[in-house]
Formats: sequence, C-alpha cells, structure tokens
Amino acid sequence: MPYLLPGFFCDRVIRERDRRNGEGTATQPLKYEGQDFVVLRQRCLAQKCLFEDRVFPAGVQSLGSLELSQKTKMKAITWKRPKEICENPRFIIGGANRTDICQGDLGDCWFLAAIACLTLNKRLLFRVIPHDQSFTENYAGIFHFQFWRYGDWVDVVIDDCLPTYNNQLVFTKSNHRNEFWSALLEKAYAKLHGSYEALKGGNTTEAMEDFTGGVTEFFEIKDAPRDMYKIMKKAIERGSLMGCSIDTIVPVQFETRMACGLVKGHAYSVTGLEEALFKGEKVKLVRLRNPWGQVEWNGSWSDSWKDWSFVDKDEKARLQHQVTEDGEFWMSYDDFIYHFTKLEICNLTADALESDKLQTWTVSVNEGRWVRGCSAGGCRNFPDTFWTNPQYRLKLLEEDDDPDDSEVICSFLVALMQKNRRKDRKLGANLFTIGFAIYEMHGNKQHLQKDFFLYNASKARSRTYINMREVSERFRLPPSEYVIVPSTYEPHQEGEFILRVFSEKRNLSDPHGPFQRLEARAAIFSNPLFSLPPQDMEICADELKNVLNRVVNKHKDLKTEGFTLESCRSMIALMDTDGSGRLNLQEFHHLWKKIKSWQKIFKHYDTDQSGTINSYEMRNAVNDAGFHLNNQLYDIITMRYADKYMNIDFDSFICCFVRLEGMFRAFNAFDKDGDGIIKLNVLEVRPNRGSTLPLHLKI
Repeated sequence: MPYLLPGFFCDRVIRERDRRNGEGTATQPLKYEGQDFVVLRQRCLAQKCLFEDRVFPAGVQSLGSLELSQKTKMKAITWKRPKEICENPRFIIGGANRTDICQGDLGDCWFLAAIACLTLNKRLLFRVIPHDQSFTENYAGIFHFQFWRYGDWVDVVIDDCLPTYNNQLVFTKSNHRNEFWSALLEKAYAKLHGSYEALKGGNTTEAMEDFTGGVTEFFEIKDAPRDMYKIMKKAIERGSLMGCSIDTIVPVQFETRMACGLVKGHAYSVTGLEEALFKGEKVKLVRLRNPWGQVEWNGSWSDSWKDWSFVDKDEKARLQHQVTEDGEFWMSYDDFIYHFTKLEICNLTADALESDKLQTWTVSVNEGRWVRGCSAGGCRNFPDTFWTNPQYRLKLLEEDDDPDDSEVICSFLVALMQKNRRKDRKLGANLFTIGFAIYEMHGNKQHLQKDFFLYNASKARSRTYINMREVSERFRLPPSEYVIVPSTYEPHQEGEFILRVFSEKRNLSDPHGPFQRLEARAAIFSNPLFSLPPQDMEICADELKNVLNRVVNKHKDLKTEGFTLESCRSMIALMDTDGSGRLNLQEFHHLWKKIKSWQKIFKHYDTDQSGTINSYEMRNAVNDAGFHLNNQLYDIITMRYADKYMNIDFDSFICCFVRLEGMFRAFNAFDKDGDGIIKLNVLEVRPNRGSTLPLHLKI
C-alpha cells in the first residue's frame, strides 16, 4: 500500500477534504469565479429577467478571436438563446446519449469523444450535468455544469447564449435541432479554459479526467500486452472511459479519411466490447463512435457489411445492429489493433464508481511548482540542477494480495499533471515536456542533494518525457521508502503541477509530515524601519553602511555595489537587543561574527570566483547556515534576491541571511515551549521595536 508523505519535500498539499467541510468534492463543488447557480437563478426569476454572464460574455473574447474570427463565417456570428433558434427547445430529449453529440466548426473532437464515453455511465453523466435544468420549469437563461479541476470539483455557471450562423449552431450540436445539452456543456467547458478557441486540439484523456477525476493509462497498440482485449473488457465492466486514435506524423493528414472509412489524427470513443458467434466461431468485436456523427468504418462488421446475413437474428438484436449513418459502428478486434495506434483508458476513483463491487481506487493528491532558478531543475540529463526539483517521499507498506505472485510486491500508479497550460495558451504557454523518476532511499528526512542522484540509479520512471498534460505509469515495487522527483525535460521552465499517487487499497497520506515546517509568504522579507535619537558610543545605520562598505571594497572577489542604507537598517533591527535603534560595541561584534561566517559560506559556493553564486547553490548555502526551509521559501528567496541571470551577489546574500536570522529569532522568542507552534494575538503579530516577526507566519 503506498503511503505518500506529501509534506516532506513538496511545495504544499492540496487541502484535505475533511478539513474544509467537503468543499471541492463532487457533492459540494467550488463555485467557479464565485458564481452561485442557485442564487443567480433565484435573482433572475425574482426580477423576471434572463441571466447574462459577464464573466464569459456573448462576444468575440469568448470565441478566442484570433483564428476563429478570421474565418468568413465567424464574422457573421450571432449569439442567440435556444428559444431564438427554434420552437420548443429542450435541454435533453429522451435521455442524453452519444448520438446527441455532433461536431461543429471547432477542432474539439477529443472533447466530444470523451462526452460520448461519458454517456455510457449515467451516474457520471449526471454528475457533470446536474438535474433540475430545463427550458420550461424555472427557466431563467442560466445553466451549470460540474468538472474536476486539478484536485477539486468546480461548478461552472453559463448563460444559454450560443454562437450561431444563419440561425444554425456553429459548434457542437445534437441530432435533434431543439436539443441543447451538448452545446451548453461545450460552452461551460470553453468558459473553464477561457475561450472556445482554447478547446482546439487536445487529447481525449484530458476531458475524461475532467469529467471524472480519474487517471488515465496509455497503450501503444503495437506494443500492447497479449491480454489487451481482456484489459479493455474489464475496463468497460468497471465503468472506465476509453478512447482511441490513429496517429499521423504529417500535419496535413490530420482528420483525413482513409479508404476504409476511418479518419487519421481523429479521436474515437470505445463504446462497447462483445463476442459474437459467426459461422460457428466466436469473434471478438469492438464498438466505436466517430464524434462527427457520421463517417464510419466500411470493412468487416460495419453497418452495411454483406456478411451480416450470416449472423443469427438474436445475435444481431443483441448487438443492436442497424444500418444508420450515426457515426457508430462495430469492427473486429483484429481490425481494431491493425488500424488503430493508441488506446487510452481512464480509470475511475472510488467516488466515481457506480458500485462498491467494482474495483475502487484511493488517491493522494499534492500540488507543486517548478520555479526558474530554484526548483526547475530539468531531467536527469542535467545533474547540476536535477536535485533541486520538488521531491515527494513515498512509503510502500503493504504488499499486493496476489496468490500467483511469488514476489513481495506493491502496486501503485503515479500521475504527473501540468496545470493551466491550455488556459494560458493565449499568453504563449505551450505544454512542457514532463516526466518523473522514482528513487529508493532510507531514513533521509531532508531534501536529497546532488551527490545522491550522481551515485544512485532510479528504481522506476515514466517511460518517456512527453509534451502532454499528464504523464502516468503503473509500477510494481518491493515495500520500501522511495522519493518521486517530477520534472520538466529542460531546466528553468516555470509551471505548476499536481502529483497523484493511486492505490487499489487504502492510501494514507500525512499532510503535515513528521517535521515542524516553517512556511512564510513574501512578507517575511519586509522589515520595520526605525528612527531613534542618536546616543554616544553607538553606531547608526548610516555609520554601519560606511563601515561595512569600506571592508567589502577591499575584497575584490566579492561582486557587490555595497550595502544599502535599507540593508543596514535591517541589520540593526536584527541585532538591536535593547531597542535603541543603534548598535553598541557588543551588538556590532555579534553582527560582525555573523557576517564573517556567512561570508565564508558564500566563498565556499562561489567556486568560480565570479563574486556571485547561482540560485541553486543558494539552497545549500541557506541550509549550511542552519536555516531549514521548504521549497516555497526557496522560491521566494530566488524571486526576491536573484538577478535575471539567476545569480545572487554578496550584498543580496547577506541581506537574505539577515532577514532569515531575524525571522527565526522572532519565532523562537514566541515559541516558549519549543514545540514549533506559536499562537499570537493581534498586538503580538504587529512588529515591535527590534522585532522582525513577519505579518504572515505559520507552521
């Protein structure tokens, strides 16, 4: 059983559900952009008006403008409500099913293929599409849908204004002209990502996971295991969602029809698996659906296949065979693995499954980030920086219950997902190439350093680094302690991610870890300034500045423009124990000893004698000085003190240490019992004379 300790080396842990009254769960989703569907609908009903969504307004900005608006058709788009498009509009007619999904003028077949899979599981479908929505009862022009979003369920509110051209829906539509659930679902998903254009191009697994909170496994069909059909059959029985596609390396061949009727570079839904009796033999079949709602396979077992006449009448009925151009068709499993290249299976977590009898998953979810110059170390190919990546400790405690397995093995699945890249695409953000590695370790409670990775090989890793939203892999390792290191392929790439570890058994996690951790925000580095009357035989900030700069100017190996007056005031605030605003001889001597010891650390890491150290070396320097911080604080230090080349000069180095020293000293002064926890009232939070206690400080 995996035991993930997310508080050890990561940035922060996603809030535990039971600690926030269920917020962000499927039963109590977060309100996207703070919009409350019930409140907004009641207000509109009371005022007898139709809802107009100002967050995602009916206009060019919601389309995404750029490429879409350049098309001639887009210039004539009119946003209309369903009651303006047709008579007697309906939200759902005869139940939501896969024939209600027909692709429009937007390259989001990946999203529509996922919806088709979703319709096979009504319980999941109506979690995404909440009940009590219609164009008749309590109609106020407002609808809402729910999606899983990086560890939380969110409720997205929209108005029902839809893009039309010549009174026809431009994007997704239903076979029934007066049915609108699929078009409105697409609009809500577009809102979640910032625009319709943001949905252009993608992977079916993205939407599958956003509909379920599940985790996806990828299969290259040419390298598929021998029991692939059994795997697919079991997935269908468990309620998993499945998609498939035919790769093409030539861009002009995307979504082009082959002679057999299949389409290259196009996403299909797997909607069923059966074994049919044909001429006395059992044949394995796969049912697929093209989200276009048309264009089907024309080979064996297709709708119009001539040999259907040899299939028993009852067997035909069981397979629901009919000659209809609806985008859905059967094909033999052998033809499926011959033509298709990729298969994706979205496994569902425990709260997504219909029955406790189905195999459930538990999950530990952690979120983190890569910060340039601090925790964006790149892959193992960059040994000088790889060790700085976020690290997650994993304990495998309990072996699998597999009587056929002679080894003591623990099974688990790791999934690394990068966040917000689709939404930020309009800002130039593309998907990073990401992956992860897993190392065995024992008893080390600190962030693993460079030497560990130089002399220890990984025990497991993602098969490849790839530019997808999520990389996932199933592993089987002996019980032990491990560290998971997620990274981008190249160093210095900034981004946010979540790391999930799935187990088929109960998966415990410790959100705090066994250590007392100090977390602080940027306010740590803001110290009070003091102006007090001068006294004899003491040194003020201006005098301290002159003394220090005379000394450092003699050290040509230190790259510095000298200490600023603000820096010197901070030093006085640190060492001024009697609150005079000046340093006496004893206080100055104590400060000078600190600076000398910190200078020694600085020179140790300035190996090239450039007069600076880089932000990665700063991590070790801070640790050597006795300040044990988490990744978030290292990120803050980098952003605050490093220059654009990620280098830190001596002046910035000393200023950082002065403020860290003050922060720890202030904290320890309040920690009377030494348990690493303090409680402050409002007067104690406000910094007093000589205090550098930050306004935002927590354990």
